[in-house]
Amino acid sequence: MVNNSFTCAARILPFKTQVEHSQPSAPATNHPIEGEVAFCVRGVISPLLANLYLHYVFDLWAERWRRREAAGNMIIVRYADDLIVGFEHETDARRFLDEMRKRLQEFALSLHSEKTRLIEFGRFAAENRKRRGLGKPETFTFLGFIFICSKTRRGKFQIKRKSRRDRMQAKLQAIKQELRRSMHQPIPQQGRWLQQVVTGYFNYHAVPTNSSTLTAFLFHVTNLWRRTLRQRSQKARLGTRVNGPKGLILR
Repeated sequence: MVNNSFTCAARILPFKTQVEHSQPSAPATNHPIEGEVAFCVRGVISPLLANLYLHYVFDLWAERWRRREAAGNMIIVRYADDLIVGFEHETDARRFLDEMRKRLQEFALSLHSEKTRLIEFGRFAAENRKRRGLGKPETFTFLGFIFICSKTRRGKFQIKRKSRRDRMQAKLQAIKQELRRSMHQPIPQQGRWLQQVVTGYFNYHAVPTNSSTLTAFLFHVTNLWRRTLRQRSQKARLGTRVNGPKGLILR
C-alpha cells in the first residue's frame, strides 16, 4: 500500500471516429488495401476496443513515466476510461497531470474537465490538512464507490468504500418498474427474480465498510415488493421468504 498524499482521479472522454470500410473489388489486385481504424463509441464492443487502444496510449506510457520520471512512489489503476493515479509527492502529481494531457492530445483524446481532479488523499491527508487549517480530505468516486479517508475503531487509518447513493437509487427505481410490470406473476417466480437481483448487487457491493448500504438496499427492496403485492387482488402471505444474501421476508 502506497502512503500517497495526492491522488489524481480522471476520466478520458470518448474520441470521435468515423466508421469507413470497403472491400476490394477484385482479390487478385496488387493495390494495397487502405483501411481506417474505427471505434464504435458506446457500442457493445466499445469497452474492449477502448481497452486495447488505451493500453498503448496510456498504460505503457504511464508505466514508463513511473519508472523514469517519478521521484516517489506511484500507483496506477485503470478500468476502461476511468483511472486513478496515486502519488507520494504533489510535484509528481502535477507534472504527471500536465504531461498526461499532452500525451492524450497526441491521439485526439482529452480529459473530462468535471471529473478530473487532483486531491490530497491518503494516510496523512487529514493530519496535513488540519495543520494548514483546512477541512476533511476530499472524497472521490471510482467504479460505483465513494472512497473516503476514515479510521477504524482503534483509530488506525483505513479507506472507507461506500456505494454511490445515486447508483443505488437508480437500481431501486429499475427494480420498482420491473415489479410493477410483473405484478401479477406468481409470487415464487417474483421471489426467484428478486433473489438473483439482490445476490448480484451484494456480490459487487459487499466490501468492508459498506454494510450500512447493503442493509438499506435490502430494506428498500423488501418494502418495494411488499407495496407491489398489496396492489394485487390477493395480499402477500405472512412470512413469504426469498433466500438471498440475507433473505427477503414479507410481513
